[in-house]
Amino acid sequence: MALKRGLSSVGVQRKMSSGSRLRIVIILLFSVLTLLVFFVGQGLYISDRDSVQNGFSKQNVDWRERLASQYIKNFFTKEVIDVVTTSATATESGLPSLDSFRNGNLSSSWKVAGVEASIEDKATSQSNQKATDLKQVMSQVKEGKLLDDDHSHNKPTNTLRRQLRDDKRGKHVAGLVRQDNEATVKLENAAIERSKAVDSAVLGKYNIWRREVDNENSDSRVRLMSDQIIMAKVFISIASLKKKPDLRKELQVRLKECQRALGESTTDADLPRSASEKIQAMGKVLAKARGQLYDCKLVTRKLRAMLQTSEEQVRRLKRQSMFLSQLAAKTIPNAIHCLSIRLTIEYYLLPPAKRKFPRSENLENPNLYHYALFSDNVLAASVVVNSTIKNAKHPSKHVFHLVTDKLNFGAMNMWFLLNPPGKATINVENVDEFKWLNSSYCPVLRQLETAAMKEYYFKADHTTSSGSSNLKYRNPKYLSMLNHLRFYLPQVYPKLDKILFLDDDIVVQKDLTGLWSVDLHGKVNGAVETCGESFHRFDKYLNFSNPHISQNFNPNACGWAYGMNMFDLKVWRKKDITGIYHKWQNMNEDRTLWKLGTLPPGLITFYGLTHPLRKSWHVLGLGYNPNVNMKDIARAAVIHYNGNMKPWLELAMTKYRSYWTKYVKYDYPYLRNCNFSE
Repeated sequence: MALKRGLSSVGVQRKMSSGSRLRIVIILLFSVLTLLVFFVGQGLYISDRDSVQNGFSKQNVDWRERLASQYIKNFFTKEVIDVVTTSATATESGLPSLDSFRNGNLSSSWKVAGVEASIEDKATSQSNQKATDLKQVMSQVKEGKLLDDDHSHNKPTNTLRRQLRDDKRGKHVAGLVRQDNEATVKLENAAIERSKAVDSAVLGKYNIWRREVDNENSDSRVRLMSDQIIMAKVFISIASLKKKPDLRKELQVRLKECQRALGESTTDADLPRSASEKIQAMGKVLAKARGQLYDCKLVTRKLRAMLQTSEEQVRRLKRQSMFLSQLAAKTIPNAIHCLSIRLTIEYYLLPPAKRKFPRSENLENPNLYHYALFSDNVLAASVVVNSTIKNAKHPSKHVFHLVTDKLNFGAMNMWFLLNPPGKATINVENVDEFKWLNSSYCPVLRQLETAAMKEYYFKADHTTSSGSSNLKYRNPKYLSMLNHLRFYLPQVYPKLDKILFLDDDIVVQKDLTGLWSVDLHGKVNGAVETCGESFHRFDKYLNFSNPHISQNFNPNACGWAYGMNMFDLKVWRKKDITGIYHKWQNMNEDRTLWKLGTLPPGLITFYGLTHPLRKSWHVLGLGYNPNVNMKDIARAAVIHYNGNMKPWLELAMTKYRSYWTKYVKYDYPYLRNCNFSE
C-alpha cells in the first residue's frame, strides 16, 4: 500500500518504460550537475534566470524529474525504489491512482464510541477541505513549484493525510452514534405504546403471569380477580411468618372484599359495578406486599402447597361426581316412570283379544331378519325399533324379539300396540315367564340368592370414602337377568339360526341387513373390536394374577363391544357356548376372576370365537367420550351411547343427543302428558 500511495503522489507517467527511461534520466542528471557546477562557478545561473529557462527547456524538464525523484525518496525505502526500477509500468503493477487517495478510500474498521452525531457535518466539510489542500500540494509537486531546498512539503502532506484519516474515523463514528440513537428512539416508542395498552383503571397490577389477563376477553377481569385472590392468600401466609400484622390484616380485608365481589361470577358481565374498585384496591395492597414480603422461595413453597390442596380437592370432587353420575345412571327419570305407569294401566284395561300383535307366524321364520332386544326402558326400546325400521330397505322382513321384566311388560306391549312398527313384526315377552331359567340351571341366579352375594352388592364394607364403588356394584343392571339373558339366546329362540343382538342405548342409522351376509368363518360372535384403546384389552377386565385366567388367556388380547352383535346360533349350539359360560360363572362364585358385569364373562366365553366386524358398523363412546369423531358418527351404521350419559337423561352430552331425539315423537299425547321435552 505504501508503494501504491508513493507512486500515485508523484504522478509517474504510466506509459513510460521504466528501464530505458531511468538510464536516460541518470545520464541527464550527471550532465546537468556538471553544467550547474560550471555555471554557478561563473555566476551565470543567477544573473540570467530567464535565459537559462528559455535556453535550457530540456534541462528544466529534467530538473523537475529530479525533484520528483527526491520527493519519492522521502516516501519510500531503497528496496521499494529497486522494485520500481525492475518492474513494469505502474499500470501493469496494479497500483492505484492518486484519485483513490483523494477520494478517501481508506479502511473503515475503526470502532470509536461516545462521539455525538452533531460532528458529522463538520467532519465532512473539514475532510473535503483537507482533501482539496492535499490535492493542491500534489499538483505543486508535480509542476515543480516546490523547491528542492524547501523540504517542509513533507510535513503539510503528512498532516493532511493524518487529518483526513481522522475525519474519516469521525464520520464512521458519527454514523454508529446515529444508528444507536435511532435504535434507542425505537425502543422508547415501543415502550410508550406498550404502556398505553395497559389498563390504567387497574392500578398497582402486581404481576401478570397469564397473558390472557391483558386480552379483552369476556372474563379477563374475573381471571385477574382470581389471580389476585391466590396471591393475597400467599402473602397473608408470608406476612404471618414475617410478623407483619398490619399488612396481614389489610390483605385479609381486601381478600374478603374481592371474594364477595367475585362470588360465583364466571364472566365480566356477572361482576358488580364495584369490581373495578376492588381490583384497583387489591392491586395496590399486593404491590405493597410484594415490596415488603416477596421471597421467591417462600412464594414457591406456598404456591406448591396450595396446588397440592387443590389437587386433593379435585380428586375428592371427582369421586363425588362419579357417585352422582352413577346415581343418575341407575335411576329412572320421572317422565319415563310416568309413561310406564300410564301405559301399564291402559294395557290391562284392554280386553285379552286386543293384546296380541299381528304376523306372529314370522317369529320363527329363519329366512327373515331377527333382532333380539332386552330392555326395561319403554322409550329407549321404541327408539331402537323406530330407527331400525326407518333405515331398513325392506321393513316387512324384519322381526323384533323384545324381552322385558314383569314390571314393564304391560307398558312395553301397550306402546307397540299403539305405535306398531309399520310392516315389521314385533313380539314382547316377560323374562319372569321363562320357567326353565331358574337357579338350578343358571349359576347367576343361584349366586344372587346367596347371602354372600347380597352382602357384596348391598353392604358397604368394600366401599370407598365417597361410596361410589358400592353404588356401582348396586347398579340394577348387574342384578337383573335381562342383562345375563344374552348368554341363553339358543334357549330363548330355538328355531332361529342367526340373530342380531342390540342394546337399548343404540341408534340405527343405516340398513343392517348386510350383517346377515357377513361370513363369520365358523365363529359364533361377530362384533367390532375395541382394542384401539389400551383399556379395552383383556388385562383390564380379568384378574391375571389368578392362574385360571393367566394360563388360558392372553392379557393383550383384543376386546370387543356388546351393543350390536351378530350371533350364529347353529354354531353356538354345536360348541355349547352356554355350557362354557356356566363353567366360568361357577368358577367365579367368589368373584376372583372378574368383579361384575357381562362383558368379562363374554370375553371369556367367546374367546377365540369372535369374528371382527368393520368398525363403521358400530361406533361407541357417545355416553362418555366427548371427542368421538363426527365423521365416524356420520358413517356409522349403529351409534352406541355406552356409558353413564344416556341420551334420555339430563346429563346426556348435548352434541350427541340429537341423533337419538329425532326418533322420539315428543308430540305424542302420552309423552306430552308426562312432560317429556327435547
